[in-house]
Formats: sequence, C-alpha cells, structure tokens
Amino acid sequence: MKIFPAIDLYGGKAVRLYKGDYEQMTVYSDDPVAVALDFKAQGAEWIHLVDLEGARDGDTPNLETVRRIVKESGLTAEVGGGIRSLAVIEKYIAAGVRRVILGTAAVTDPAFLSAAVEKYGDAIAVGVDIKDGNVAIKGWKETSSLEAFEFCRRLEALGVKTVISTDISKDGAMQGANHALYDAMRKELGMQIIASGGVSSIEDVKRLAAMELYGAIIGKAYYTKAISLKEAIEVAK
Repeated sequence: MKIFPAIDLYGGKAVRLYKGDYEQMTVYSDDPVAVALDFKAQGAEWIHLVDLEGARDGDTPNLETVRRIVKESGLTAEVGGGIRSLAVIEKYIAAGVRRVILGTAAVTDPAFLSAAVEKYGDAIAVGVDIKDGNVAIKGWKETSSLEAFEFCRRLEALGVKTVISTDISKDGAMQGANHALYDAMRKELGMQIIASGGVSSIEDVKRLAAMELYGAIIGKAYYTKAISLKEAIEVAK
C-alpha cells in the first residue's frame, strides 16, 4: 500500500482544517517545500496536495507553491482543490503533477469529467467525499443526492482508475479511519482506492494495508506526530 503524506495549502502555507471548516484552520508550516523534503527524507515517494483556496474559490492560487514542491522534492504528486476546467488540469500537468483530483466538478459537470478522462486517462482521479452515505460537494458545505457507491460505479464505467475517498466525519478528528467503508469499497469496486480521513495511528495503517488498499493519506497525524511517517511507510509495504 502506498502512503500519501499530505500538505493542504492556504496562502502558500501548510495548514489543516478540522472537518473542512475554514474557521478551524491550523497553520503547521510557513514553508511547505521544507515539509515535502521531510516527507522525502522519511521515505515517501508520493505526496498528496490540496489547494484549499482553489477548493473554495476556484482557480490555482497556490500553483507556484505546487510547482516548487514538485521540483524541489522530486516526489510524485497528486493535487486537488477546485479543479473545474481542462485548462487548470493542463496547468498542473505542466507543473509536473502526476495525477489531478476532481471533486465537486466530477459531480456537477459530467461532461467535463468525461472530457478530462478522455484526454488525460489515469492522470485523472476523483475525490469521493462521503457524508451520511452520500457524496458531499462544494468544500463539504453541501450533500448531493448521489449515493456514494452508485457514484463510484459510474466513475468506474467512465474509466476512472483512482478514487480518493474521505469519510468527512473522520477527517482531522484523529479517531481512526472508517475501515468498514474502505473494505466495502475494495470488495465492490475494481478501482484503486485511497483512504483519506482519520488515519491516526500505525494500527490504522496496518489494518488498511492488510486490506490491500492501493493507498492511504496521512495528514494531521504527521503534523501532530501521532504517526511516524517512516514507520507508516515501512508497515504499509
């Protein structure tokens, strides 16, 4: 299982939100490149980046920071946050990003999703944020009428290879991942599933790795030192 240490970007800084709430933001570093270099030093190969301003407002306000992280760390990057056009996808690909994550637009603009997958293939992933069994959108402020597994099956039929699934109730809460959710997704879907939200202990990592998930994102647990990233990468192999 691949470990994806995460940097959420806001104003060029590495931050974390609690359950997606911009009013509950903690700044962990003024230098995201240094954080990425630490990921590399601990054995990471991938990095998960989210432009929180992009997620809220659209566009790519942290694009230059993303470009620097990719160039200076040498990590393989995936990035999400308010990606709503082919032009924005192209900006990230040109910046050296390996995989671009679509969120709200994958739900609200099926034509865009289809065009993105057709043009960029497995460089397109979809973030499926789940609240009470349905897909949440617009920075988790709204819950759509789409049942999460039904939506994932649509994505699979369209050719999407990778899904980043977040149980919103677990995100940033340090209460453990939703193992039952990820086990069900792994069994029902023929896609690469990346677990996100609530991965807060080495035991979490071991349990997810035992399911043979494709990947797991480690965010807050790294910053609070609840998890040794080096150890997580070793036990996930």
